[in-house]
Amino acid sequence: MSFAELLASLPIPILQAPMAGATFDAMTVAVSQAGGLGNLAAAGVAPEEMQAAVDGVRAQTDAPFGVNLLMAPPLKPEPAELDAALARLAPWYAELGLPVPDHPNRFAYDFDAQLEALIAAAPPVASFSFSILTRAQVDAFHAKGAYVVGTANTVAEAIAWAEVGADGICAQGVEAGGHHAYFLDDIEASSIGTFALLATVTKAVDLPVIAAGGIMEGRGVAAALALGASAVQMGSAFLLAEEAIIGPTWSQALKDAPSDATRLTRAFSGRYARGLQNRFVRQMADVQEQVPAYPVQNRLTQAMRAAANKAGDPEMMSLWAGQAVKLAQPGKAGEMVTAWWAEAQDVAQALVERTSKRR
Repeated sequence: MSFAELLASLPIPILQAPMAGATFDAMTVAVSQAGGLGNLAAAGVAPEEMQAAVDGVRAQTDAPFGVNLLMAPPLKPEPAELDAALARLAPWYAELGLPVPDHPNRFAYDFDAQLEALIAAAPPVASFSFSILTRAQVDAFHAKGAYVVGTANTVAEAIAWAEVGADGICAQGVEAGGHHAYFLDDIEASSIGTFALLATVTKAVDLPVIAAGGIMEGRGVAAALALGASAVQMGSAFLLAEEAIIGPTWSQALKDAPSDATRLTRAFSGRYARGLQNRFVRQMADVQEQVPAYPVQNRLTQAMRAAANKAGDPEMMSLWAGQAVKLAQPGKAGEMVTAWWAEAQDVAQALVERTSKRR
C-alpha cells in the first residue's frame, strides 16, 4: 500500500496536527479511532522513551497514526550570546519573582538520537518539520515499513522533500498556528497562504499533499479537497477539545481573544510561530531578530512560560494558535472529526448541485 492509498483508505481524510505542548497520546488515539489520522507530537520525548511512547499509542488503537519530530539543530551558543539573551529576559523573570536562569546544559533532545529511536519504533507514519532528512534516513524508515511526510512552507521545500524520497507533503500555509516549518528561505518568502500553497505544490510534485493552516471546520475541509489535497491537517480547531492539554490559562485566552488576534513572532522560541498577541509579543517585537535561534531561546524562556502559566498570567505565555482560532469549539476530538466530515460532505453535495445547474 502506498501512502496515497493509506490516505484514501481513511474513513475521514482529516489529520490532527502534532502540537507539542498542546496534545499528546489521548488526542492521537481519539482522532485515529474516529477514522482520521492522529499525530503524536514527540519533540519533547527523550530518545530512550520513544519506543514506549509509540508502543503506547499502538496499544490503544489498531488504526494508523503518525509521530512528528521537530528537527532542532545542535546549536552551541557562546556564553556572551546567552548572557545577552538572558539580560533581555531579566525584567520578565523579575516580574514573576524569579531569578534569571543559569546557562542550560542542554537546549533540546539530540535530534539524531531521537531519529534513530523513531526509526526503531517504526510508527505507521513519521513526519518532520524545520529541516529535511537525507535520502538514507528516509530509506531507513521505508525499510521499517513506515511512511515519511515532510512539512513544507514553499514549493521549493516540497520539491526538496520529494527528491529525498518522502511519501507525502504537508503543505503548511502562513495561517497555521504554532511553529512554521520553513527551512530553505526566510519567513517573509515562506509566508504563503494555505490554498495558494496547496494549488502550487500539487502542480509541482507527484505526491499526496496534505493541506494545513487555517482549516477549522468542514467548509475548509471540502475546499481543500476540491483544490487537490489528499487530506487536510487541522490543529487549532482541536485546541479546546477535551483531549487537549493546554490548561485553563491558555484555554481562557483563546476564548477571550478578539478576532484576528494572532501574530507571527520569534520572541518566545527563536523561530517564527503564530500565536495570540500578548504583552511579551508586543514589547519584544523590536528585538525579536536579536534573540538566539531555536531551540536556544525556547529553552531560555521555558521557566518564564511555565511560571506565567502557573500564575494564570497569559501575557508571558506562548499561546500558539492559527488565524481562524476564533472558530474553535469545545468537544471531544473524535466527535469533532466526525462532525467536520459530515459538514464537508454536505458542503460538497451543495456545491455539486449548484455547479450542475446549466444556464
